[in-house]
Amino acid sequence: MPVDERPTVYSTEWESAEPCPRCKRIPCRCKDSSAKRLRSLPPSQQVAAIQREKKGRGGKTVTVIRGLQLNPNDMKKLAAQLKQACGTGGTVKDNVIEIQGDQREKVAEKLRSLGYATKFAGG
Repeated sequence: MPVDERPTVYSTEWESAEPCPRCKRIPCRCKDSSAKRLRSLPPSQQVAAIQREKKGRGGKTVTVIRGLQLNPNDMKKLAAQLKQACGTGGTVKDNVIEIQGDQREKVAEKLRSLGYATKFAGG
């Protein structure tokens, strides 16, 4: 039996990945996608999904902001502005901003003042 030079390989790597916000595919098939990842979209072209989470956090409530297409530096700057507006701590993990406590209204108000469209996700 001849040996196939490119045998079939099974992987679960893409199952947990989120689709690209521009081309809606996994993996991203945008032209020059590496350059696009480094640029942030302007706030007027983005919708921030604001959600309260409690599960898996030891009973602590966290406000999560998803759906923003920002480079890492801009994401950190925005997180710092939101933390200051809420008067709490927080972090940036996996392109998601987490703010301690149930701060949905304050976060939405600050994001709207910065030019972002907002929507409340979840319950």
